[in-house]
Amino acid sequence: MAKAVFHRHQRVYVEPVGTWASIEKVNPVWVKGFDEPVRVTYDCGLGRDFAAEELRPETEGGQPDRENAMSHWRLMRARNKWQTAEESRHHPFPGTYPVVVTDVNDWGGWRVPGAEYERDPNLIEMQARLIASAPALLKLARDLHTHVRTATEAEDDLVVLARRAEQIRKIIDGDEAAPAPKVQAV
Repeated sequence: MAKAVFHRHQRVYVEPVGTWASIEKVNPVWVKGFDEPVRVTYDCGLGRDFAAEELRPETEGGQPDRENAMSHWRLMRARNKWQTAEESRHHPFPGTYPVVVTDVNDWGGWRVPGAEYERDPNLIEMQARLIASAPALLKLARDLHTHVRTATEAEDDLVVLARRAEQIRKIIDGDEAAPAPKVQAV
């Protein structure tokens, strides 16, 4: 038998669509001879009903579960369509270029234009590794701040590092305005 996991007007993250929505209607599926529904689906106003497994509730702080969402980030290699492996022997990985995938389904994320990759492949490779490592670096910043905050005594240098890590975390989470970008004359 199935029980309703979510309720009407609850805000949920719809994983197959990749967006937040409110549940408009809870649809129990009844079968003759059973005292409880055999299945419950949810209408979120997105064109079809969704099962409870496809929905995630909003976290207590009102923010999506970013730790889980960023756990899928990884660096992949895509085939270089504009040059053969022989033409790109000077590249770190001839015949391919880096793609940072940020979704479970191997799509979404960061890609680089071919001309930009050709200009400085080593720089682009480093940027790809940095972007793919960003979730781990963010977790490290959070852990550092938590450790210093809960420690009975901490060295002054460590406290300064923890404050910087917390400032970066606030910028990433959108809690604080990002620093103004540097403007360069062209």
